[in-house]
Amino acid sequence: MRQTSELMDFFKCLLKEEHLSSQSEIVDALIEAGFTHINQSKVSRMLSKTGAVRTRNATGEMVYCLPAELGIPATTSPLKNLVVDIDRNDSLIVIRTSPGAAQLIARLLDSMGKAEGILGTIAGDDTIYIAPSNTQEIEATLAVVHKLFD
Repeated sequence: MRQTSELMDFFKCLLKEEHLSSQSEIVDALIEAGFTHINQSKVSRMLSKTGAVRTRNATGEMVYCLPAELGIPATTSPLKNLVVDIDRNDSLIVIRTSPGAAQLIARLLDSMGKAEGILGTIAGDDTIYIAPSNTQEIEATLAVVHKLFD
């Protein structure tokens, strides 16, 4: 069995090629490369650990990419540069982002959770819907979201 660091390095190289569109394709590619103890749940953890998201590549295919391939350094990027607009109605908060950035930002918001007033998110390519924990306190949740991206 190959080393874990070698696995992560190879995994990142695979994602940089921008052609794998499903976790099962990633599993198959890793097994083909000789990493025999790989399954979908391990790949899912690796995707989460690296911050990889599915986005459109240059040819319009939905593929897994690392944040750096999206032009987003994983931890040092001012995410506020990716947010175009934040608005709300009586029950939802909507964030519009640069193309391909919604899933990355939604992951951050989901990690904050109920303590910050966020019940959950749904992210597309450039739009995020936030369901607040309590619609009666949507203004407080909106303030938390604005503070992240101001």
